[in-house]
Amino acid sequence: MRAKPVLRVSAKLLIPFILLFALYVQFHGDFGPGGGFQAGVIFAAGFILYALIFGVSNAQAALPPASRRWLMGGGVLLYAGVGVAGMLAGGNYLDYSVLGETPTGGQHLGVFLVELGVGMNVFASVATIFFVFAGRDVRRGEGGR
Repeated sequence: MRAKPVLRVSAKLLIPFILLFALYVQFHGDFGPGGGFQAGVIFAAGFILYALIFGVSNAQAALPPASRRWLMGGGVLLYAGVGVAGMLAGGNYLDYSVLGETPTGGQHLGVFLVELGVGMNVFASVATIFFVFAGRDVRRGEGGR
């Protein structure tokens, strides 16, 4: 890939903006269109572009399987934890209004945390699917297939 300097330079310029846009979509999701799913897919697309231009091995080193597993598990736990926190605060499962001092504040906090969990899970899942299809997702030292 060293023979493609235009692609390498273009990717180095575009990838930070792709990741920044994913963060914008993530944090703007409770006020308008967007949210965790869209942000997770955009963030994963930035990593996939990196893998396509700079090599799957380099992308695998930047985002190893263990970190992807932690992100997937952490996203699910965050989502479920917000629901349990609502129950412990006296509301129903995923009742965000009891999470803050005011119902509106609780709604904003709850939606933000749930969307963050969804974004983490979607990003890690899409990246893992890409690495599995690329044939480079091997678990070292864990007796992987």
